[in-house]
Amino acid sequence: MSDLEIRPAALTDIPVIVAMLADDPLGARRESPDDLTPYHTAFQRLADDPNQHLMVAVREGRVVGTLQLTVIPGLSRRGSTRSVIEGVRIHADERGSGLGTLLIEWAVDESRRQGCQLVQLTSDVTRTDAHRFYERLGFTASHVGFKLAL
Repeated sequence: MSDLEIRPAALTDIPVIVAMLADDPLGARRESPDDLTPYHTAFQRLADDPNQHLMVAVREGRVVGTLQLTVIPGLSRRGSTRSVIEGVRIHADERGSGLGTLLIEWAVDESRRQGCQLVQLTSDVTRTDAHRFYERLGFTASHVGFKLAL
């Protein structure tokens, strides 16, 4: 995978990122690739925040994966800093290639570099394949998550 580059996302990457977010049963219901305006607004907010890292994996000039890494300073755990991995997506043509592992390894390494003591993520309860993937990478399903739609 030496031909792979992991770099910060650019505004021009938004259409393919949104397409990957929409390319599964859950994303198809909640994403709107036909109107990129809210994604452009969100991208600017991410770009303006030094604790947000929207990343893309690029192979041969083509975006083939993405994730967002958020670094959160906190008081709990003796003032620990943690990171949250969110929005992990791999292009359909690349699934099963090891790219997801490389992206998560990048996020864990970057979390260490940023001084984080904990990396966390959530995964929808219906994504059983993703759960096995994260467990294989050393993550533990140790908490129950809750959400409140606003």
